[in-house]
Amino acid sequence: MIKVEIINKSPHELPAYQTSGASGMDIRAWLPGPVTLSPMERKLIPTGLFIALPAGFEAQIRPRSGLAIKKGLTLINTPGTIDSDYRGEIMVPMINLSREDQQITDGERIAQMIVGKYEKVEWESTELLEDTTRGAGGFGHSGAH
Repeated sequence: MIKVEIINKSPHELPAYQTSGASGMDIRAWLPGPVTLSPMERKLIPTGLFIALPAGFEAQIRPRSGLAIKKGLTLINTPGTIDSDYRGEIMVPMINLSREDQQITDGERIAQMIVGKYEKVEWESTELLEDTTRGAGGFGHSGAH
């Protein structure tokens, strides 16, 4: 477990795991009033959260499956990445994929955040890559089932 500094300007609880086995913490909308998204409309939804991740860590913002299936609401940049040197407010880019207007309310759980470690890459130019069983097989290469 790592410690991450957080500022919460909203009146809502901090991001939290909903179950002991959850990998993502739910984050909530911070809105002065309900926001309506028309079909195919996109809006940035504020959260009031500001974080300082340690170097070598990132946070990914991902859709919540319940919102996607029940309301057709999802994220347009998914997963969205929060880098360790970003200090601005976490904003959630939402889109309404349903055929009806959908409302987002203050305090509603709108996304989940997963914090993870990553490695930096140093490229090594070469003329040949090690061969594998898959080789250059792309989308659908492994079959339909």
